[in-house]
Amino acid sequence: MKINTIRFVTSARIPSQYPNYTFPEFAFIGRSNVGKSSLINTVLGRKNIAKTGSKPGVTQTLNFFCINEKLSFADCPGFGYARVSHDRRLEFIDMIHTYFSSRPNLKLVFLLIDIRREPDKSEQDIITKALNNNINVMIIATKCDKVSKIEMNNGILRICSSLNINKEYIVPTSAKTGLGKNIILAMIQDYCK
Repeated sequence: MKINTIRFVTSARIPSQYPNYTFPEFAFIGRSNVGKSSLINTVLGRKNIAKTGSKPGVTQTLNFFCINEKLSFADCPGFGYARVSHDRRLEFIDMIHTYFSSRPNLKLVFLLIDIRREPDKSEQDIITKALNNNINVMIIATKCDKVSKIEMNNGILRICSSLNINKEYIVPTSAKTGLGKNIILAMIQDYCK
């Protein structure tokens, strides 16, 4: 899939603020500082489309991008950031759950998990909520450039065990090297058919 045009559409917190187009949509979700915005920039082949920061918690709204005027990406707020109040963290989770239940054109959720950590109840809840809304989920193991090949394989096995899924539902990625980019683009293209 070739990326010709990209435009930021809007930031939203509630359904009335979502863009009203019906393009197939793909959401990037994960903990704070897992690399959502960086991966979006890598997949799109641009440096500064989605805002990134050295500190966690940069994305605090649903940010919508229109690609080639025929599909949409949503960069979701990170969850689990300790420096945000408990109420604010719950607000982010509620925002994501509301988004799942009120966005009929959402085709696929990319749930990003740092290859160096084990998923917990938060990630399991995201998967359950997506599946309960008939939305498919693909696990994206991020920051694979930061570990050896053996550590990457062990990390994938750890994620599989924690989430009780098969290896083929995990895509190892690196925003730095571009690992996994073509697989993600091919998946997006398949879901647009």
